[in-house]
Amino acid sequence: MKISLNWLSDYIEIENSAEQIAEILSDLGFPCEAIVQVGDDTIIDIEITSNRGDCLSYIGTARELAAVTGKELKIPEVELDPVRESKAREKTENKELSNGVNELNKDVTEFASVEIAEPDLCGRYTARVIEAVKVGPSPDWLKKRLEAVGLRSVNNVVDATNYAMMETGQPPHAFDYAKIKQGKIVVRKAISGERLVSIDSTTCSVNTDMLIIADAEGPVAIAGVMGGLETEVGNTTTTILLEDAYFDPVSVRTTSRRLALPSEAAFRFERTVDIEMIDWASKRTAQLITQVAGGKVARGVVDIYPKKPAQKEVTLRLSRLNKLLGIEIPVEEVVRILSALSFKPQRKDDIVACTVPSWRSDVYREVDLIEEVTRVHGYNKIPTEQKISIEVAPVNAHQKLALAIGTYLNSCGFYETITVGLIDNSIAELFTDPRRKEHLRVRDQSSKSANLLRQSLIGPLLNVLKTNLNAKNLPCRIFEIANTFVPTGKAGTLPIEKTKLALVCDSDLRDLHGVIEGLIKNIDRDAQIVFTPAELVWAQTSAKIKVNGQIIGTTGMVLQAVKEKFDFKNLSPVTAELDFERLLSLHTGTIKVKPIPRFPAIERDLSIIVDETIKWADIVEAVNEKATAELQDIRFIGIYRGKGVPTGKKSVTLSLCFRDEDGTLTHKTVDHFEANIVTSLTQSLGAELRTI
Repeated sequence: MKISLNWLSDYIEIENSAEQIAEILSDLGFPCEAIVQVGDDTIIDIEITSNRGDCLSYIGTARELAAVTGKELKIPEVELDPVRESKAREKTENKELSNGVNELNKDVTEFASVEIAEPDLCGRYTARVIEAVKVGPSPDWLKKRLEAVGLRSVNNVVDATNYAMMETGQPPHAFDYAKIKQGKIVVRKAISGERLVSIDSTTCSVNTDMLIIADAEGPVAIAGVMGGLETEVGNTTTTILLEDAYFDPVSVRTTSRRLALPSEAAFRFERTVDIEMIDWASKRTAQLITQVAGGKVARGVVDIYPKKPAQKEVTLRLSRLNKLLGIEIPVEEVVRILSALSFKPQRKDDIVACTVPSWRSDVYREVDLIEEVTRVHGYNKIPTEQKISIEVAPVNAHQKLALAIGTYLNSCGFYETITVGLIDNSIAELFTDPRRKEHLRVRDQSSKSANLLRQSLIGPLLNVLKTNLNAKNLPCRIFEIANTFVPTGKAGTLPIEKTKLALVCDSDLRDLHGVIEGLIKNIDRDAQIVFTPAELVWAQTSAKIKVNGQIIGTTGMVLQAVKEKFDFKNLSPVTAELDFERLLSLHTGTIKVKPIPRFPAIERDLSIIVDETIKWADIVEAVNEKATAELQDIRFIGIYRGKGVPTGKKSVTLSLCFRDEDGTLTHKTVDHFEANIVTSLTQSLGAELRTI
């Protein structure tokens, strides 16, 4: 925001130098970027934060300076009284009223009507009509002030609206009334296919999400962004329809970005204008127009104000202010500062009740009032210490486990990734239990589909795998530790938020199971891990992961429908998702160390023919029925179907590892153990030993 000191002096008495004013504004939170001398004027360029739209004006800046310096804030006097003006003219000219003066007494409703079809996007709209204006060059004083702050002079009417915008912070717009069909203004969303040429000659194809200003036949302006070329004020204009309005900041910002159409008006609407001061700003603009271009203002105003917001009340605890700042500010000083900032403070014991002025949309909490007091009182008055103490917090259990998991998975060839917490509806449906179809949805103006909070990490990770596949970056193994959000189904309750560990890779399911087993054993060496068959909506072959009898996650190979969605033509990804909190419960923080076995092990491989319906879990259960304490491990080797194996059967090869902790096993003893296991497999599963 460029501030001309000559212009600023209209609103506050200036006794300080430009450097001193820049320093005051910097202390208030508006750092100075440059001080430039332009002729007999000095321009201070200050940075305005996005939450302080009220200071994108000379009155707003002067208000801030007045709060610090104690100088009086001078607001321009605005008076529009057509009847009084006509009587004064009659007395001066000493003759009967002419037709022109009679027109002056016409009510604005005889000229224009306004309809707001989107009250959520346009909170207020005012219209005034000014007749008999004479469009031409602006007077030198007006040109000089606008050019000093970087605005180009167009004509006296447009320059007056720009002057009013810089003065009040409220962007007005002047239409050529003769080109507004039927004098009707409709604030609505655009209709598909509508187009508009803006005043900078840009052809804008507006979509149905954009707010426009239309007359009885079509668009005449893009709401809050820019007016249309067809209805702009030109040399032939004699009657003006003056707009002053409030538009939704998000709507204006989105439209301006999508159309690549920045403007000074959009810049201010995006940062919120003062909805209560719109009528006053409209009067002030009309006053400026008649001052530089002549004309007569029709009586009254069309003011459509569908939803008047309630005035905000915020309280401040003096004890909280002193505790937060670490210093004690006198109560009288606190009240003085808040009064100077127009918060109308009322003190009762420890509480100061404040009424938030309409232009301060950024103040709504106690801490906001504390900040107001602090910045005006002066941050430099808060004492500093020569030494500060920093206490290093130890790494918590959650962080330790996440680090351990990452280290282990890195050693297995997995890379950590971070995905966005929002997913597309079509992807969410692939991984959602049919019994739980509801999702948490956010209002995202930039995307109409990717606005669901994820219930699973698998979908986003498959997107990452697809990116790597397209880049020919295979093999690809990735994992993520992040939160998921599952709705409770009860209105007004927060979702179930859980931390999950998800893995996705382009290898086979056996490899992934091995990684999972190794990961869990790395956390708890004594954990009993079992994969039991499961039916998952996204997997064709899947299992539940049980550790010590508790389900901690699922794993599986994705369905064909999932492969088609992600365009995995020659790839069958396998995935797993585990509950991080369950893994954390296994992590005791202590490591149990066993001595290296003193005696050798004996391994025996068995190939058995069983029915296709027999699962690996059934085989393990049958082996354990007759197993002795010497059986240390059962490992799956492979499956064979083909020559020598009857139809409807399969050959499963498994490896048995035997070891005695107290002595060396003999093969004769192991033969006996093996025979008992084969008997159990035959009796329980109808298995037959396969010989080659």
